[in-house]
Amino acid sequence: MTSRADLERVVRPAGDDTIIDVWVVPGARTTEVVGVYDDALRIRVAAPPEGGKANQAVERVLGEVLGARPVLEAGRTARRKQLRVAGRSPGEVVETFSEHLAGSR
Repeated sequence: MTSRADLERVVRPAGDDTIIDVWVVPGARTTEVVGVYDDALRIRVAAPPEGGKANQAVERVLGEVLGARPVLEAGRTARRKQLRVAGRSPGEVVETFSEHLAGSR
């Protein structure tokens, strides 16, 4: 189970924006935000890791959860990535993920 403290470790402020550390599992059966593992928000995506498809799926699922489309900042070809969410504080992002993960159990 992911706690608020876990979520707070994977987000940080960047001016008026928030950076989220994520770990992507491409080629999964489903696309979903799983929780925090090893200091990153784990996201499973059904898309394969080719041609940017998995990155697009990560941006899409996070956008659906947060109500704001994140932008990939680092890790374009790696499983560990950093995404920027414009105009959202870390507290807002933590609250949104906390509610989402509690509702997905």
